[in-house]
Amino acid sequence: MSLVDETYRLDTQVGFLLRQAQQRHTAIFAERMAGGLTPTQFAALAKLHELGAVTQNRLGRLTAMDAATIKGVVDRLKERGLARTRRDPDDGRRLLAELTPAGETLAAEAIAAGETITEDTLAPLNSAERKRFLELLEKIT
Repeated sequence: MSLVDETYRLDTQVGFLLRQAQQRHTAIFAERMAGGLTPTQFAALAKLHELGAVTQNRLGRLTAMDAATIKGVVDRLKERGLARTRRDPDDGRRLLAELTPAGETLAAEAIAAGETITEDTLAPLNSAERKRFLELLEKIT
């Protein structure tokens, strides 16, 4: 009697398939993203472009990053002259993050690159499959 369950196949498991899809997407992202942005920097830049000034805490929540991670991301964007922080006039204990003019310019380029990256990542799927795939991903997140 074999101790190995012969019905289990790694290459059909959700985690394995998601990791392969993520690896494919990451390679496309690295090749095409404007300004050498990392995925976390891009997420923060895109969200700041969308919303304007927000607290670092809220930016972290909206981009699925914990407080330490978003602080590091904002610090790196500040070092590159793409973002700045200032005290919230309504609550001096909070810091607001916002894009600089250079950050706004790069955000526009990066968002255009992001659209191409999404298209390239989803290229194997037809329009209906893309829509359904994204709906299903949203459902499990």
